[in-house]
Amino acid sequence: MVLVSGLFGWLGVAVEDPRPGVAAGTMIEAVSLLNAEGVRRILGNLVSNYVNFAPLGVVLVAMLGVGVAEKSGMLSAMVRGIVMNAPKHLVTVAVVFAGVISNTASEMGYVVLVPLAGAIFLALGRHPLAGMAAAFAGVSGGYSANLFLGTIDPLLAGITQEAARLLDPSYEVYATANWFFMIVSTFMITVVGSLVTIFIVEPKLGEYDDSRADPAILDGRQMQRLSSTEKKGLVSAGVALVAILALIAFLVVPESGVLRDPASAGQGFLSSSTPFFRSIVAWIFIFFLVTGFAYGRTAGTIKNDRDVVDGMASAMSTLGLYMVLIFFAAQFVAFFGWTNLGLITAITGADLLKSIGLTGPIVFLFFIMICGLVNLSLGSASAQWAVTAPIFVPMLMLLGYSPEVIQAAYRIGDSSTNIITPMMSYFGLILAWASRYDKKLGIGTLIATMLPYSIFYFICWTILFFVWVFGFGLPVGLGSPTYWSGA
Repeated sequence: MVLVSGLFGWLGVAVEDPRPGVAAGTMIEAVSLLNAEGVRRILGNLVSNYVNFAPLGVVLVAMLGVGVAEKSGMLSAMVRGIVMNAPKHLVTVAVVFAGVISNTASEMGYVVLVPLAGAIFLALGRHPLAGMAAAFAGVSGGYSANLFLGTIDPLLAGITQEAARLLDPSYEVYATANWFFMIVSTFMITVVGSLVTIFIVEPKLGEYDDSRADPAILDGRQMQRLSSTEKKGLVSAGVALVAILALIAFLVVPESGVLRDPASAGQGFLSSSTPFFRSIVAWIFIFFLVTGFAYGRTAGTIKNDRDVVDGMASAMSTLGLYMVLIFFAAQFVAFFGWTNLGLITAITGADLLKSIGLTGPIVFLFFIMICGLVNLSLGSASAQWAVTAPIFVPMLMLLGYSPEVIQAAYRIGDSSTNIITPMMSYFGLILAWASRYDKKLGIGTLIATMLPYSIFYFICWTILFFVWVFGFGLPVGLGSPTYWSGA
């Protein structure tokens, strides 16, 4: 970025500023960082770029709560309860649905549910790889679908907000930006994933030959069901959840609620609930902390405050790679803003799309395809969005679309190809688990098994997006407009 800025600055690249309120003829010029002033700016802001990067703090705070829920065993028990107590003819549906729900804390889905699904299918006399494929399709393919908000939501919202502020410095994107679309997507992913498993993947795999399996894995025919203590723990967690929801209702629903904006009284719930939206990360933290603690106290997995702190510390210890990634993402986004290359690229791209008449909703079809292709080589959702958001968010905003809708479209492309790229961080883990059922299994076979899910997810999810957003004109999330008013 520094080298490119130096080249563009030397060439004198500039475009006319189309933003509202800017005097006609005002030019946006490329700013070089490859000079003395640029070096001073880079070194002087290296720390502040990092600590002020929106996605950093929100994920750290949310993960403190998730750590307690994982430490208590609540998340694992919840997933096992959904899958292992389902009627036999609904096991496939339960596996995919549990996979989607489990991506609230993604590691738990990959580490617990995927191997568990293989063991369940094996015990039922079905091909274990079909079970693992169904779970993998739910956890990773359905990464952007859920009934609940997870740590990925504030992370992506923070990156989207940083990108949107290249055009509109006061724009805010909340963690609830895509929540409505996520909820309806959960059921679509569950249905499509189940049908692909039953009618395509399982018939293709055929009858399972356990002579190719690791003998030790065949012990998976005996599965550990929920104990009475774990069931009581889940009941306690459910009671805690109801209490949290009641507290939220008390603070948000009344016109005089603490989390309502008095200045927006009488303008409707969405307009006056900005304080609630701004505190959504805190509520994610509270949700996992309180329900996890309630489960742990009842199940006996959390005995005192030290266990709570240990759970939080354990969650923090898993974020080393994330914190390194975010450091470079923060510098990249900051440099992109300083150099004006983000704005120049966005304005040039938007003008190109306008010149060829590609300004309608159909532009999102190509955008989703691009995101899916980029994901094949850059498997991390946050890493990919940190690189592409500063380009595509302002570009599509200039065509009149809101950052929230743009983010929803990105998540479709990213999730649909997660399950067929070896660059996805957990792909190797899935391959290792699957090879225990079939010693001859390789990367190509696993990709071929998951390819039908990817194809049908892309088609059905894209159709759902167009019908939801442009067919019915429904918002993709709480407080999420479809169009950007500044265009």
